[in-house]
Amino acid sequence: MATVREETFRLLRQLGLTTIFGNPGSTELPFLRDYPEDFQYVLGLQEAAVVGMADGYAQASGHAALVNLHTAPGVGNAMGNIVTAFHNRSPLIITAGQQTREMMALEPLLFARDAIELPKPYVKWSHEPARAQDVPAAIVRAYHMATQQPRGPVFLSIPMDDWDAEVEPLDLHEVAQRIAPDPIALQEIAKQLQASQKLALVVGAEADRDGAWEQMIALAERTNAAVWRAPLSGRVGFPDKHPFFQGDLPPAAKLASEKLAGYDTVLVVGAPVFHYYPYVPGPIVKEGTTVIHITNDPEEAARTRVGRSLVGHIALTVEQLLPLLTRSERAKPEPLRAPEVPAAQTPILPAFLMHTLSQILPEDAVVLDESPSTSGILRRYIKASSPGSFYLTGSGGLGYAMPAAIGVKMALPERTVACVIGDGSSMYSIQALWTAAQLRLPVLFVVLRNETYAILKAFARFEQVGEKVPGLDLPGIDILQIARGFGCETQRVEHPQDLAPAIQKHLQAGRPTVLEVLVDKKGSSLI
Repeated sequence: MATVREETFRLLRQLGLTTIFGNPGSTELPFLRDYPEDFQYVLGLQEAAVVGMADGYAQASGHAALVNLHTAPGVGNAMGNIVTAFHNRSPLIITAGQQTREMMALEPLLFARDAIELPKPYVKWSHEPARAQDVPAAIVRAYHMATQQPRGPVFLSIPMDDWDAEVEPLDLHEVAQRIAPDPIALQEIAKQLQASQKLALVVGAEADRDGAWEQMIALAERTNAAVWRAPLSGRVGFPDKHPFFQGDLPPAAKLASEKLAGYDTVLVVGAPVFHYYPYVPGPIVKEGTTVIHITNDPEEAARTRVGRSLVGHIALTVEQLLPLLTRSERAKPEPLRAPEVPAAQTPILPAFLMHTLSQILPEDAVVLDESPSTSGILRRYIKASSPGSFYLTGSGGLGYAMPAAIGVKMALPERTVACVIGDGSSMYSIQALWTAAQLRLPVLFVVLRNETYAILKAFARFEQVGEKVPGLDLPGIDILQIARGFGCETQRVEHPQDLAPAIQKHLQAGRPTVLEVLVDKKGSSLI
């Protein structure tokens, strides 16, 4: 009879979970013993980096990823990026070791008290099997929970002495993952769209996650809708270079409603209605505007305060909506005007950096953004033209993009991957650079150095809290020396004429590179 360990690895192999992201501790060693040769173990030096790498890998591959953490302290270290994975809808199966069952009553060293409560409420399901023999079934259930829409992380606490127990083999069962919309509601929505005189289509991250790019393009062109990106969208679900694209909605109620004021109908697909920060009082839409919301998340539908919501897999729902619509005779929207070419000056303007990147990065490059004070600038210049081209933290927390870029590159080795990150943001999961160097992953990390938390200074001005706010300056950080210590190539750029050659050089380096760019402290923005 097989052991729990042997049966678990057999099931993981059948589920396609042969890459495990982890940072092992003593409570995880029994699981890792006799590690199969056909499995890859991706070591991170700190648990937040581990979860971030798994998140990027899961999002870019479209499949679940397995994470192995070290009991309660490891889960605690990882918690910030578990929160981000929850908001990113990333299907992660997070396991953590637990002390032996024989000693649990004594609460020994490394015992996880109320282990299943620790990651809540930022996991879809949290469980510690009652018996060792229940571990394989719990793994399978966790997989199906993580991959059902809305996708997200799940958590299993597994006592370290469970792995050597004997267990009967388990048959895998399949679970369908695409939920069809209500056909009657879909017909009613089609009639509303046909009756609209001027239609706005707001596209969110779920359109990309559900593989709905072609469907969204077809919907926009069938209806002649003006297309906006949902506020703070963590992914791009519609090509920026399409002539119907109008830009990003600002993440503030008053400002977003002003952008949408000229439309009688707003169709929101794959996004909340809406995701805001900061607070700027105002209506969601102007009075009399019809709002139609298509989402794969019943909770999100329940939270929506205007219009009507329809729940279903995004690509499947739009596929079924299209035949119900006739080609619109509405006027086509005016194309978005291209941004101006920024001035070349010293210190380098963030806009000049983004423009330069946009001229050099390949058409299908993947860009991860964690420079909050320049995110709006990045989105204006760097255009996503293919699925899976852009990632932004869904939680607003820092420490995601650097490790996520590594996971993305592992999943998509044929695509160029660039992580654009602030010097402050880079400090939250910088240990990830070691993994990138060990795996020789050619990721370009572009660090904007302004020696300050620029986004917080922008918020301080917006919130009128005055100039004497402590803890907002970051002098004396030598990011390049840290990166070299982890095994990465490095370069500092101070003048605009040196920027393009440096980017071109390091895109061909064949290994991870940290490119530090000294930028103008006044060149950032809140929105």
